[in-house]
Amino acid sequence: MAQTQKCRIVFMGTPEFAAASLKRLAAWPRGEIVAVYTQPDRPAGRGHKLAESPVKKLALQLGLPVLQPASLKGAEAQAELAAFKPDLLAVAAYGLILPDAVLAMPRLDSINVHASLLPGLRGAAPIQRAVIDGWQPGARAGISIMRIVSKLDAGPVFATDDLAIGEHTAGTLHDALAGIGAELLVRVFDDILDGKAKAVEQDDALATYAPKISKEDGFIDWSLPAAQVHARVRGVTPWPGARTVFDTTAADGVQRPPLSLIFAPGRVGEATDGAAPGSVHAGPDGLSIACADRWYVLSTARPQGKKDMSARDLLNGILRGLPKGICGVARAPAAGE
Repeated sequence: MAQTQKCRIVFMGTPEFAAASLKRLAAWPRGEIVAVYTQPDRPAGRGHKLAESPVKKLALQLGLPVLQPASLKGAEAQAELAAFKPDLLAVAAYGLILPDAVLAMPRLDSINVHASLLPGLRGAAPIQRAVIDGWQPGARAGISIMRIVSKLDAGPVFATDDLAIGEHTAGTLHDALAGIGAELLVRVFDDILDGKAKAVEQDDALATYAPKISKEDGFIDWSLPAAQVHARVRGVTPWPGARTVFDTTAADGVQRPPLSLIFAPGRVGEATDGAAPGSVHAGPDGLSIACADRWYVLSTARPQGKKDMSARDLLNGILRGLPKGICGVARAPAAGE
């Protein structure tokens, strides 16, 4: 390719994570985005009005042509894509299956931005699973730029970059990795155009998977060590949110309805000294729940049907009058909760 001829790019992506790569590619002087593919508008919110994806919104702001086929398996959709004569196909969290015929269209390559250190955490929810699984000190998450092949997230990897998970939530880690992925994608594209790109095959024997997160993943198992609980709470923040339902019956036997809470990441507290996992403690630190080894101190929580409030306000309001010490035990969600 002559140096003065810009690389023709077809971009495919849907959520905010992908929008970061689209924005960076739009500013890359060696490329020209000739089309943007994103999933069809979906009903969203209480009114179920059709909502545009973050990628579509950005593409329209940039003045780029947007296509939203429900599938790329048909001959008509494939012919429409082929007409753009792409040199490179750039994909980030698109959400649709790309047939082999589509992967073979670009003159140079079909490249994907994946939010894990492959072959670890292939699949739909690598960022959330990285936080949930990364509860040991020194755990890291990262980005892989890979060639797309038929098998899910199994293509050879051109480049990776990583960072410490630390106290990241799934939300903050998402934002950090989106920026890293955008920069790494451009670096790989530079290498491809310069003839320096080298892709290393993955070792399938080392592959792990990151299944899609559901609402049920938010319910906390208090029998786990507090560090592992803290990781899960951060891993399901902001969605679906960490959840627990506990019995608020006081020691004097006064009956209160079970309290359903969605709560923000708190902190690991002192040793429980044998308190049963799930026990609730109202003390100087505020509201704490016993894990297998330590108390987990809540910061803010949202009772069902109410707004976020501090744990202290919770104790002074809905939970007012609870005795000091153990006052309730967490339970698993009942059907329909």
